[in-house]
Amino acid sequence: MYKICKKSEFFLYKYLYASSLVEEEVSSPRIWKNYIEQYSDSIETDNYGTVIGIINKYNSFKIVIEAHVEARQWYINYISDDGIIYVACVDNKIAPSKRVNIHTKNGIIDGVFFYEKLGNFFLIDIGASTLKEVENLGINVGCRVTSQYDFFILNNKYYVGSAHKICGFIIAEVMRLIKKKNVPYGLYVINTVRKKDTPPANIVIKIDVCNETLINGEIKCGLGPVINYSPSINNNLREKIIFIAKKKNLSFQRLVNNQDYFYRGIYALISIPIRYRYTTVEMARKKDIENCINIMYETLKNIDPSEKFNYF
Repeated sequence: MYKICKKSEFFLYKYLYASSLVEEEVSSPRIWKNYIEQYSDSIETDNYGTVIGIINKYNSFKIVIEAHVEARQWYINYISDDGIIYVACVDNKIAPSKRVNIHTKNGIIDGVFFYEKLGNFFLIDIGASTLKEVENLGINVGCRVTSQYDFFILNNKYYVGSAHKICGFIIAEVMRLIKKKNVPYGLYVINTVRKKDTPPANIVIKIDVCNETLINGEIKCGLGPVINYSPSINNNLREKIIFIAKKKNLSFQRLVNNQDYFYRGIYALISIPIRYRYTTVEMARKKDIENCINIMYETLKNIDPSEKFNYF
């Protein structure tokens, strides 16, 4: 069974710690691309930063595994004469007293959010006293602001940082494992920065995160990845995933998901439960991540292109 090794953990550290802004020289999409190149037959990208690793591109039967890696960012709306930066549309859970990165052409400038907001704006202090001083640092209206994330392991059980990127780590590791197999289908492994149309495929398995919560059912970190139910999810594919998880004694949870995703293909959704979603200390349980990778790998190993998942 798959266990996260030191080499993979080092990749995870670099990947979670890096900025999500793809245009920067050191960014998580670029780190992810560099990592999966060794396990792909070819790589495709788009103008928004989505990266696709491909195995057996010309096989007529195609499977997509996709992770949506959410990048929380804001734009500077206004800079006051006394050097205070105003930013709108910030999550109330993230902003108070948090450290931020301000991305400029001259590099990254540190800042801190005020504890309180002013009207619809949160305020950022960079230690400047005048508008001119702010401008001399290369900061202007339209510069982007991101949270500062650290990465560490809590009690040897939880990865703490930007847990949304955990989904990208999972599909990269699944690709690394499946590359060693001579699979009878084409595999498209997609790390999506912004929502886009998924390439046409026979089967689509999406990886996302969900809250550790008691909504529509009890979900807890440490009890396994979450297999989702919704009208858009294919029952036959979901039941195959559940059958394989049970057969391999891999723990999982079930959740009714009221948010429907629509894909051009037979579709299933697996989620990783996390704590403190949309904060700078998102937490994901190492055991859940390993079980998700094992469930996905075993499922992909056991998919036969002649197998019928449609209802007719």
